[in-house]
Amino acid sequence: MTVTKHHHVSIFGLGYVGAVTAGCLAELGHHIIGADVQQAKVDTFKAGRSPIVEPELESLLQNAKRDGLLDATTDAAEAVNASQISIVCVGTPSQAAGRLNLDFVRKVCAQIAAAIREKKEQHKLLLRSTMLPGSTRKLVDENFSDLVTSGLLSVYYCPEFLREGTAVRDFREPSLAAVGTHDGKAPATNEALDLLGPNAQILEWEGAELLKYSCNYFHALKVGFANEIGRMAKHLGIDGARVMDVVCRDERLNISRYYLRPGNPFGGSCLPKDVNALSGLARIEGVNLPLLDHVIASNQAHLDALLEQITSKDVRRVGLLGLAFKADTDDMRGSAIVSIAEILLGRGYQLRIFDPSINLTRLIGANEAEIQRRMPHLAQLLCSSAEEVVRESEVIVASQKCVDVESLRTVAWAGKRVIDVNGWPELKTLPWGYEGICW
Repeated sequence: MTVTKHHHVSIFGLGYVGAVTAGCLAELGHHIIGADVQQAKVDTFKAGRSPIVEPELESLLQNAKRDGLLDATTDAAEAVNASQISIVCVGTPSQAAGRLNLDFVRKVCAQIAAAIREKKEQHKLLLRSTMLPGSTRKLVDENFSDLVTSGLLSVYYCPEFLREGTAVRDFREPSLAAVGTHDGKAPATNEALDLLGPNAQILEWEGAELLKYSCNYFHALKVGFANEIGRMAKHLGIDGARVMDVVCRDERLNISRYYLRPGNPFGGSCLPKDVNALSGLARIEGVNLPLLDHVIASNQAHLDALLEQITSKDVRRVGLLGLAFKADTDDMRGSAIVSIAEILLGRGYQLRIFDPSINLTRLIGANEAEIQRRMPHLAQLLCSSAEEVVRESEVIVASQKCVDVESLRTVAWAGKRVIDVNGWPELKTLPWGYEGICW
């Protein structure tokens, strides 16, 4: 990590994240003043001793003490007065039912705000404590709104991604760096933000807060998935470790960005069938796989949310751009959009559909049987062009990039609504009301 300017930094909370942040910033030449309510922890820190067990950290703090870069206090105002940047790393412990206790963060923020008002000098505040989305904005409204408005204070939310046992290495070479700003736009200068990771991704405060939970939830999900596959394998006399080792060798689909994009519920001839089959086998064999068992229910919940998004518009003419389960195929087995069409028809909606890959005269086998069973009057709903669908509809559900957007400009007039299901940003350029399924 390259840093061109050294700062005086106050770090509030000398627990795991705070101590590691302090040691690593001191290694880069910054002057650190730690702040904590526990005198014993402050004394330990001032002596250059680590308050936690973490490889390399003690030597970093010892070096910082030797070089005169390390101090600590129990006085919040003293810490603010001795720095231009404050980093809040205090704990947010769990309460009943999973709620977070933000009392420590609130108290520290109130102390920092009072000190800045007294100091009357520009200051930057980096909140690093793990908090649920909306917490930073609420803390700013409660404590800092006048300071932010006057230009004395800039507030950022910077989630941490430090793993116990490798925290120092993770700080030096972050796998991910992100900064939340009030509007999701990068600030004019990034010097303070570069402290916690260069080339950081910029999000709104709430997005940066959710990012931390998204990463941890994903890690927990991966552990749970591997363990459930492992339990099923063990029950069947299969080496689950070997199976998962081979799963991870596919870096195009399995260990990649693929599938990790909000959008259409999954469908097709494979995923629903195979998910149901393995869950069914687990139930027959008496193997408890609650995570895998709820994948179909999760997919249905996403489809229900899309349906609610459509029907909440209080109009009756709906157009579908795309019907098959994904683009460039005519496979409608398990298609979420077929399910949407089926439900809307049953509720008396007028539908118009365009899908360039669907030719009813070429449907054969299970695909033909599926559509005959679910939508026998499909031929009457299909249009020859996307323009016709848009012209005749009040709400358009776009699940496939199946047309040049510019060709829709003359029919996408104000008053119409388009729901983007799979990320088609060009739709925003047309003069209609745009919204995404998850954005």
